[in-house]
Amino acid sequence: MPDTRPDPGVLRIGNASGFYGDRFDALREMLTGGPLDVVTGDYLAELTMLILGRDRLKNSASGYAKTFLRQLEEGLGLAHERGVRIVANAGGLNPAGLAAAVRELAERVGVPVRVAHVEGDDLLTTRDWGEGVLTANAYLGGAGIAECLRAGADVVVTGRVTDAALVTGPAAAHFGWDGDGAFDMVAGAVVAGHVLECGTQATGGNYAFFAAHDGGDGVRRPGFPLAELHADGSAVITKHPGTGGIVDIGTVTAQLLYETGGARYAGPDVTARLDTVRLTQDGPDRVRISGVRGEAPPPTLKVGLNRIGGWRNEIVFVLTGLDIDAKARLVRDQVADALAAPGVNKPPAEIRWELARTDKADADTEETASALLRLVVRDSDPDAVGRAVSGAAVELALGSYPGFHVTAPPGRGAPYGVFEAAYVAADDVPHTAVLPDGTRIRVPTPVRTGPLEPVPGPPLPDPLPAGPTRRAPLGLVAGARSGDKGGDANVGVWVRTDAAWRWLAHTLTVELFRELTPECQDLMVVRHVLPHLRALNFTVQGLLGEGVAAQARFDPQAKALGEWLRSRHVDIPEVLL
Repeated sequence: MPDTRPDPGVLRIGNASGFYGDRFDALREMLTGGPLDVVTGDYLAELTMLILGRDRLKNSASGYAKTFLRQLEEGLGLAHERGVRIVANAGGLNPAGLAAAVRELAERVGVPVRVAHVEGDDLLTTRDWGEGVLTANAYLGGAGIAECLRAGADVVVTGRVTDAALVTGPAAAHFGWDGDGAFDMVAGAVVAGHVLECGTQATGGNYAFFAAHDGGDGVRRPGFPLAELHADGSAVITKHPGTGGIVDIGTVTAQLLYETGGARYAGPDVTARLDTVRLTQDGPDRVRISGVRGEAPPPTLKVGLNRIGGWRNEIVFVLTGLDIDAKARLVRDQVADALAAPGVNKPPAEIRWELARTDKADADTEETASALLRLVVRDSDPDAVGRAVSGAAVELALGSYPGFHVTAPPGRGAPYGVFEAAYVAADDVPHTAVLPDGTRIRVPTPVRTGPLEPVPGPPLPDPLPAGPTRRAPLGLVAGARSGDKGGDANVGVWVRTDAAWRWLAHTLTVELFRELTPECQDLMVVRHVLPHLRALNFTVQGLLGEGVAAQARFDPQAKALGEWLRSRHVDIPEVLL
């Protein structure tokens, strides 16, 4: 049969999931919306691994993303008809179990597919990780996926691999990349994979300048992205025709900065040099990625550890109308007295209050006249955060501030998780490809290197000439996207013109960043400069405590940290406004 793809020399890889719980019909949309060679799905975040770990405690046969199987009930046949291969990390903690379930599903729906899986990332029983660790998974690269595809697999499911591995694996198999001579090409695929990994974040979802596109209507239902990869490692990011959203240099830049740091983006396949990435608009909804350089990967692999950190409870008191501060003081004092009363075993080890002044004066609705007082307690003992705390709140119902009520009935408390990162020698991880016929292949590790020389700081552009300024929100000229990496947060900030870059590069220093985000004032903040992207990337160490599952702050994944930064007022040159 002749190849009817638009360009047979291009590998078209689409994304149909950015997290466990993403849009269910995305797989069908990607398979029916236009030509593809491979469709990928990313289901594993740090928090997801904890969720799957708790599932596995209840049922040892579980531990994978069940929605993926439901998507395949229709998607398997569609992919088979169109000759599209499926690669997903939905295997979680049990890729072998998911592979078996896919085979059973294929037999039931009558679709003849060859299923393979990748394992070896689960290191839970290989060493003593410490008390309470539920999951210990190394971040594997794409080499095992490539082995499975070379062996003719139609569906490949994995456990914990890097998000970009879902793209580097198919690309290496298709183009025959191998060895240190391919580092630049693989690095290009890593960058493309990083853009695809979060689905619609590359096509206008969560985009700082969304309101500039049809008042936001253009991103009401953004389509999922795809990459057209070439043998030299370059790629074009686009989406299927007729789908919503936008693909432009801004949306791609935003996703490139998401959960990254400095010039070197180290992974198990390659170390990609983000300071070499070039983006060009290649037509409507098409952005070309080129120039990416790669270096050898580090000698170690990251291992994500999840454990139960203790127990927490939360109560949100609603304070309405006048005397908000006095009402907050009263209920705080009353709860403190109750927790110190005779008969209470001990107060929780950690007690935190936060008052969010969402109220407005002379408000025309009760809700907008109200503020929220949030109480969060933590302890290693579930009893310390359970009845003692919820009872203290409930018993105040008729004897506290006027208008007393809470947003939800207090509960017994729940366990919370803690994420940590460890590192092990890459050669100690049994990265294994299990082929469709059951053959097991130990995947060799690529050439690796020890610590590299630091990347010299790039020269900054000449500053803008002095001129009149106006006090205004930073976000009028700068976009941002932020996220989490364990207990750290990152905030990428970029601008769209050379003139704005000349201003931003000299203005948004670490000192000003701390001033604009007082929650970061006492934390280590590192600034990385990426001039080709007209971007600064800030890493804030320790802002998120012990990770998203610990819910250490109001925004536990720092998703809106960048938007808070954009809302802060600075002196902006009038020529930029």
